[in-house]
Amino acid sequence: MTNTVETELLVVGGGLAGFAAALEAAEAGVNVLLLEKMEATGGSSAMSGGCLAFAGTDLQAAEGIEDSAELLKRDLLEVGLHENDPALVQTYVDHQLETYEWLKKQGVAFSPVIEASSGQSVPRVHTVDPADTVRLLESRCRSSGRVTILLGTRATRLLRDSETAPVHGALATGPDGEISILARRGVLLASGGFGRNAELVHRYAPQYDNAVFVCGDGNVGDGLAMARKLGADMRDMIYIKGTYGKHPVDTLNHHSCLAVYKGAIAINEHGKRFVDESISYKLLGDAVMAQPYHTSFQVFDQPIFDSGDDRVRILDFSRRMEEGLIIKADTLQALAQQIEVPYETLKTTVDRYNSFCDRGEDEEFGRRKLVHNHGELRRIETGPFYAYPSTAAVFGTYCGLRVDACLQVLDVFGEVIEGLYAAGEVIGGFHGGAYMTGSALGKAVVLGRVAARGAANK
Repeated sequence: MTNTVETELLVVGGGLAGFAAALEAAEAGVNVLLLEKMEATGGSSAMSGGCLAFAGTDLQAAEGIEDSAELLKRDLLEVGLHENDPALVQTYVDHQLETYEWLKKQGVAFSPVIEASSGQSVPRVHTVDPADTVRLLESRCRSSGRVTILLGTRATRLLRDSETAPVHGALATGPDGEISILARRGVLLASGGFGRNAELVHRYAPQYDNAVFVCGDGNVGDGLAMARKLGADMRDMIYIKGTYGKHPVDTLNHHSCLAVYKGAIAINEHGKRFVDESISYKLLGDAVMAQPYHTSFQVFDQPIFDSGDDRVRILDFSRRMEEGLIIKADTLQALAQQIEVPYETLKTTVDRYNSFCDRGEDEEFGRRKLVHNHGELRRIETGPFYAYPSTAAVFGTYCGLRVDACLQVLDVFGEVIEGLYAAGEVIGGFHGGAYMTGSALGKAVVLGRVAARGAANK
């Protein structure tokens, strides 16, 4: 027997996007039912590096960092190779600063350290503990009195009365059997990507069949399937990419280490550079996957090691050293012996790179900055020397449902599927061809709130 439950807004997915949307709707006076098919909330959001991309914040001002919405927009479009949807990027840009303030109001604690990373012309990595942040928003939802959370409950089908009628709910399966959920204001999909679905990965990105995937166990593409059943369009499926900087055998850390953005070079097993190390770590991921055994080494010296920061996970070199993941040697020759690359080749590579640093022009790969448009090149010359084995890991699929600027899902004819919204990793169109650090968690909370506002105003 199918039980029927009524609510105003149904949110599918208990990660950052889902809880940000649910809390935003609750604060607007809307009653919300949130479904999470796993027995615990968090999903991929809780496993991330905890970086969010915001521009114009008080933390940046305290560090003397000049940033703006205009520069943020330019960087997002540039790093996305202009394959992203400008209207969706504009929505993010318009609401990102107010969302930063909203998170602080909720009690989210940001690290005072602001760093520059993939795709950023100025430092704008705002770091949080991702699991704590999801738990905090979940707690705020529960205490609102307007959000009901059902764990172990999987949405299976979206409901509408005809091909042109609005989506008004969903079927779901939980511990007590099937549930028919009627949602007067519609359904908001925040169900994540499909990194755990080998069939879909092979369909859209066969080059990553053997890659390391780091994402929530529930990320199998349920939301995509339900929306596609209604004729939903898709975007950016060809741009599934791995993130560079994951240690090939490390099982302790779910995130990358990015010494390249502090001045390291990336070399292959032959001791040669193979890429401009300042580009997006998604494009670096493509580059390393084309190298022998899909692996490389980030090579750097003591000053670059010292420039790391243990408060930013992707730059926490000291912790990686303590865990035995970074290889250290007093001389470059000793380092070459340890990582088993030809010393003369490595020495030639480093000497040539240092000459580029002196001239301010990388004649081999065109590197001009440490990361995107930020930071001057640094010579690698002061021992001890370090090497960090690095491959690419797929932390998210970052493609999916086509949405408009209000986060309404569009069908294959470009028409709105009334009553259906989406936010977070389940959508495409925002990242485009690559990726800026902090834009995945950033879009989850920023666009999750925008989607909820649209539903609340119905």
